[in-house]
Amino acid sequence: MSSTIESVPQTGFDAEQFEAFVAARQEPEAVVELRRSAFEIYIEKNLAPLDPEEFKRVDLRAFRPSKFSIAPPAANEAGANALASFGTLLRDRAEFAGNVSHVDGRCVRSELSEDLRKKGVLFGDLSTLLKEHADKLLPHLMTKAVTPDRDRFSAWHAAFFTGGTVLYVPRNVEVSAPLHSFIGLAAEGAADFSHTLIVLEDGASATLLEETASLSETNAGLHVGAVELILGREARLRYVQLQNWNEKTWHLAHQAGRVASNAFLQWTVGGLGSKLAHIHQDIHLDGKGAEAQVNGVTFAVDRQHISYYTQQAHNAESCRSDLLYKTVLRDKSRVVWRGMIRVEEAAQKTDGYQRCDSLMLSDTCRSDSIPGLEIEADDVKCTHGATTGRVDEEQVFYCMSRGITRYEAMHMIVEGFFQGVFDRIPVEAVRETLSQAVVKKLGFGE
Repeated sequence: MSSTIESVPQTGFDAEQFEAFVAARQEPEAVVELRRSAFEIYIEKNLAPLDPEEFKRVDLRAFRPSKFSIAPPAANEAGANALASFGTLLRDRAEFAGNVSHVDGRCVRSELSEDLRKKGVLFGDLSTLLKEHADKLLPHLMTKAVTPDRDRFSAWHAAFFTGGTVLYVPRNVEVSAPLHSFIGLAAEGAADFSHTLIVLEDGASATLLEETASLSETNAGLHVGAVELILGREARLRYVQLQNWNEKTWHLAHQAGRVASNAFLQWTVGGLGSKLAHIHQDIHLDGKGAEAQVNGVTFAVDRQHISYYTQQAHNAESCRSDLLYKTVLRDKSRVVWRGMIRVEEAAQKTDGYQRCDSLMLSDTCRSDSIPGLEIEADDVKCTHGATTGRVDEEQVFYCMSRGITRYEAMHMIVEGFFQGVFDRIPVEAVRETLSQAVVKKLGFGE
């Protein structure tokens, strides 16, 4: 085991803080029991080492959990006042059928069209809807996709989750307009443990665009989150999460999707911000004919460290998964991608694909891409690959010789590099947002 893993500090918080946290929330007994069970797991996992295969390239030695705290319920008013001051990527780019916003772990805004309410769609604050619709939501919450026993961070999250966003779409209901979810950090030292739960019953369809942001460029923050995507038979979900914290924020998350027979999940992630980010992302294809497409765009600058650990689990026959990540790095940043396609013995006629391409814009950045396959079936088609390279200076020279500035040439090259992912995203607002983020992150001439 590496010395890096051995020296990782234990996460907070202690039993006294846990009891005070639970007492202040006044939640249904079933939710309290979930938290208490998770806290017991958390105490146990906190003393155990982290998985070296997953965390040996994630340097957490500077992580100090004691510097962060969860805001009390009274902070809602301050969060609502701060909401308008956030610079968001997606909020004003499209017409949304519903909006929910959280600041420092508290819901400060929740809206849903009356038409969708009449159809039985639930969308809003997880804490509120758990009290009102526990029978529909509790069977899915941290039982099927992201469970507390994964590691110390998943248990920490399950014990202290601070609400979050929930989307529940009844059987055969189509949500044609996209929905929007925002997660923000405002106060210095604020900790957010928000949880995103999406449940689509058989034949349902929806699109949710979710983004994160920091109010200040200088305030330190912590996000320990989870995302659960539960798709019934023949359901269709497009889920986008754009992570745009400031470079003082720690971002640790477990994310997982469960896809039933003939259902389709398109999952797009953008890694733009944070000081250090580590995301464990799982796709489980559980029913015959299930399909998942995963798109990833990452742009790291300065000393950012962004890590993805992805797994595509084929658990049934005739399923298809397609993962494409594109990464650009500059300055002294580092990006790690560790991918695995796992094919169970029963998952015959599997079609699995994964690829991660990295483009380095400096001599001092570093990219680690490690694809992998674990195949138990014998009738499969699985492909994996990774590439890492520098910008071709001849391309830059060619552009400049025709009157294009170096900045413009680099923008064209980087934009073209990302285009393979952009072309897979059907939501125009997301494509435009990512394109503008590329311009900002290039930073030449600053």
